[in-house]
Amino acid sequence: MNLFATAALALAMSTDAFAVAVGKGAALRRPQLREALRTGAIFGVIEGLTPLVGWLLGHVAARYVAAWDHWIVFVLLGVLGLRMVRAGLSDDAEPEHKPARHGFWLLVVTGVATSLDAMAIGVGLAFVDVDIGLTAGAIGLTTFLMVTLGVMLGRALGAVAGRRAELLGGLMLIAIGCMILYEHLSAT
Repeated sequence: MNLFATAALALAMSTDAFAVAVGKGAALRRPQLREALRTGAIFGVIEGLTPLVGWLLGHVAARYVAAWDHWIVFVLLGVLGLRMVRAGLSDDAEPEHKPARHGFWLLVVTGVATSLDAMAIGVGLAFVDVDIGLTAGAIGLTTFLMVTLGVMLGRALGAVAGRRAELLGGLMLIAIGCMILYEHLSAT
């Protein structure tokens, strides 16, 4: 996977966390930079660790599926991308009651929930030639930046921007899956 694909993957993986962060920021009366950095750090660390866990799990299974690994990556990215596109296009109403302050454990649970797709991506990355440390670091750092920005922009932008970011992220995942499949099929 090249640097462009790594950057695109990191951006795509951070968009669901960005969408959540916009909502978190919108729930606060005046989001402070300290709260945004704290939220970004929690989400970034979790989002950076989950692809490593997925990669380790996928690496164990790699020798059993080496002949069709590119199809696994393609399907995983495609399904996750379509799920994000569907969520980005949904018109679900925002909940009426929003917390005034975000507790640590609430942010951790939310961070884990938004990072499960990164774990699935990690499983898929075990089947391709990728520097998982660089990729996980890029995902974690990008998530940190996007979530911090999302919290600060949340009050002004509201949930509409979050849904659009998720839609874009889903389309990017689908494109990356197609690119990996194309690269593998054209190399043989």
